[in-house]
Amino acid sequence: MKRILALDFGTKRTGIAVTDELQIIASGLTTVHTKELISFLKEYFNSEKVELVVIGEPKQMNNEVSESEAAIQGFIKKFTKAFPEMPMQRVDERFTSKMAFQTMIDSGLSKKKRKNKALVDEISATIILQSYLYSK
Repeated sequence: MKRILALDFGTKRTGIAVTDELQIIASGLTTVHTKELISFLKEYFNSEKVELVVIGEPKQMNNEVSESEAAIQGFIKKFTKAFPEMPMQRVDERFTSKMAFQTMIDSGLSKKKRKNKALVDEISATIILQSYLYSK
């Protein structure tokens, strides 16, 4: 089987998570500067078999799209142009940053490590991917 990759897109940096080849476990992969995201994905897709990319969909409590959705739509256009054959799916990402932060607390990370926003983004991507796997 091929892997599923998830993105917690941000205007500065993007958290990335990926499944194992059996698509059972979601694990944080890395965080990259968003301006380098397409080139990172090209390299990753060349080295690993990926069948789907899941991108977080930020929504407000009233189910309206978040203000960051415009930036995500811009990225999706670039992504589709760069990878026209790669399927993509959106997943509601409400509360993933809060859940990621709580996960860091629960796992005993120090306050200094919890301030690492890149780690929060990577954990958020993992939560997005795990919620996709649960919904399959």
